[in-house]
Amino acid sequence: MSTTERPRILVVGGGYVGLYAARRILKKMRYGEATVTVVDPRSYMTYQPFLPEAAAGSISPRHVVVPLRRVLPKAEVLTGRVTTIDQDRKVATIAPLVGEAYELPFDYLVIAMGAVSRTFPIPGLAEQGIGMKGVEESIGLRNHVLEQLDKADSTTDEDIRRKALTFVFVGGGFAGAETIGEVEDMARDAAKYYTSVSREDMRFILVDAADKILPEVGPKLGQYGKEHLEGRGVEVYLSTSMDSCVDGHVVLKNGLEVDSNTIVWTAGVKPNPALARFGLPLGPRGHVDCAPTLQVQGTDYIWAAGDNAQVPDLVGRKAGNENAWCPPNAQHALRQAKVLGDNVVSGMRGFPQKEYSHANKGAVAGLGLHKGVAMIVMGKMKIKLKGRLAWYMHRGYHGLAMPTWNRKIRIFADWTLGMFLKREVVSLGAMENPREEFYEAAKPAPAPAVKAGVPAAAPTEERAKAS
Repeated sequence: MSTTERPRILVVGGGYVGLYAARRILKKMRYGEATVTVVDPRSYMTYQPFLPEAAAGSISPRHVVVPLRRVLPKAEVLTGRVTTIDQDRKVATIAPLVGEAYELPFDYLVIAMGAVSRTFPIPGLAEQGIGMKGVEESIGLRNHVLEQLDKADSTTDEDIRRKALTFVFVGGGFAGAETIGEVEDMARDAAKYYTSVSREDMRFILVDAADKILPEVGPKLGQYGKEHLEGRGVEVYLSTSMDSCVDGHVVLKNGLEVDSNTIVWTAGVKPNPALARFGLPLGPRGHVDCAPTLQVQGTDYIWAAGDNAQVPDLVGRKAGNENAWCPPNAQHALRQAKVLGDNVVSGMRGFPQKEYSHANKGAVAGLGLHKGVAMIVMGKMKIKLKGRLAWYMHRGYHGLAMPTWNRKIRIFADWTLGMFLKREVVSLGAMENPREEFYEAAKPAPAPAVKAGVPAAAPTEERAKAS
């Protein structure tokens, strides 16, 4: 850690907002003007829109993450968690990966902790559910699905086969629809290499409590997305929810009951619950309450943005919606991070703050290889695309939005190779317990059984005669 007397700008969170805000601050600062410290439990930033493609094997998982220390060489990067913030003393408590917690003083604070999966007290969910918020979960889902095909192909027990080949996805937003579209694509391809497993043996189920899927792209494209998935054999149940999934026995509100080894939970997100311990003003749903300048209400040295912030949507409010707030998506996170970075530097120098204002440019979603929907907003005109062209828009937009040219090039290289080479369908499930095989080989052999009347330390020959 730095012992400099320079002012410290503490960035809590190394996600999309934290990374881009820190880069912007470092770019705008004069040499030696301040110390930028980024604290996050992971040493890398994850570009979450690419997690479904990473789960399907279209992109290498390493290419959807950005190492913080490499991208922020002029910043301090601490791997740990901020557990508490004392605003009166301007001190944060850091819990590192190992060792005792310690206090870190700061002069300016950026809250960029993002969001976590929004869950409900559903029996069995904690034990059976698989999230899609991190690259670890994406890799785990891919290995898990392919492992289920292995199980089904190697058994004659019909109940085991049926449970292994039933895949339930809860949540029909971007994350849910894109993930089931990509995973179904992958499973369809993988089934070609199994002798006793076909796509017809599999059952894909998408559940959502709302009356439509993909609400971000509008009702017409959402309806197209639903019909498209159903045309591929996906069962879509709307206006319903999951009551329980104990031991993989899924019970839906509409009465449907199925057994499944794969339950993917993508039913929305909520602000990081750690925010409640920071003493910041929070909105009704737990977001940090921010002014249009991204400053936390009632402060002049704390800023917040992204999924953990409640930021007024000035464009929507000018149009007459007095309660418009910026939605939690990458489009706003990227632009908010740049304004936030500029405002932190301005605030440090005593200059006026700039308000964040951005008109929605639309939304894109991929539903598997060569399949997607897109709504492009150009002024008052909305252009709606579907199919292959929308899929190109999805890849083009997110490919260019991926941080750093290093990762952009690697992503486009993955896609280019995918045009000429077949998709990888190998499961690396053993990665979850990499030492298991070595442990079995290296653990001490069990002591041989000793008969009554024969000393344990007797020579081998004597023990052999006694037996």
